[in-house]
Amino acid sequence: MAVVTMKSLLESGVHFGHQVKRWDPRMKKFIFAERNGIHIIDLQKTIQSIKDAYEAVRKTVVAGKSVLFVGTKKQAQQAIQKEAERCGMYFVNNRWLGGMLTNFVTIKRSLLRLKKLEKMEVDGSFENLTKKEVAALNKERSKLQKNLGGIKEMKELPGILFIIDTKMETIAVAEAKRMNIPIVAVVDTNCNPDGIDFPIPGNDDAIRAITLFTQIIANAVIEADNEAGLKIIETLGDEDEDMEEMMNDMSYREENEEIDIESYTSREEETAKTENSAAGESDPEDDDVGDFSLDVDKVYEEE
Repeated sequence: MAVVTMKSLLESGVHFGHQVKRWDPRMKKFIFAERNGIHIIDLQKTIQSIKDAYEAVRKTVVAGKSVLFVGTKKQAQQAIQKEAERCGMYFVNNRWLGGMLTNFVTIKRSLLRLKKLEKMEVDGSFENLTKKEVAALNKERSKLQKNLGGIKEMKELPGILFIIDTKMETIAVAEAKRMNIPIVAVVDTNCNPDGIDFPIPGNDDAIRAITLFTQIIANAVIEADNEAGLKIIETLGDEDEDMEEMMNDMSYREENEEIDIESYTSREEETAKTENSAAGESDPEDDDVGDFSLDVDKVYEEE
């Protein structure tokens, strides 16, 4: 199945850029033409860029790393949260706090504080506080939830970032570059594609276009998770086959290795005789052989 079709891109208005006077000359290679004072994006290049970004995200997730969805503009907030939750990844859709990547240790403290406040609300700790104290704690919790709720369970830096509108998320782009984290970003005709590892030329203002791009990245994550699940199932299948082969081998040995009970019994009897002889005991069955005891005095008399 295709990652994306030309029809879906056209229906979502991905090809509409900004006004000509607002363009960034570094986007020239992605621009197809100009119509009525508006730049038209080359969708052939958009499709190829989407495929490259899709593959990069898929490989990152297969390697066991996470994806961080970033989009704080109003048009992107809902789509970013919905698709990130659908594929089980992290997101920032309200405000990018400075140091969210470069100073992640401090961000972790804020995440612990948020979890603590949520726990206090559930376990009844608020009942022992005054209304004013409870109101202050609820206000703090709401603020933390708004800014950090999407990365509450993130324990380490993400493996890759997906960004809507790099011009608005300049701090996120700068921090990702500093931490050597790959960036997948939707770049409009007024954005700078330089420094973006996987730029996707397209409209970053229309809600339908943003939703389409976000769905594609979420699908890449889901496909990678399915691949990982299939690998685990295949591994378990191999282990089952090995176990079955071992059990068959054991049953084969049991059927074909017959024990010679008579030889085993005779071997036991011989061992017992040897032990009795060493202990100075006579075996009744040996009486037929004769008495080999010597009379020493009689021997000397004969001589």
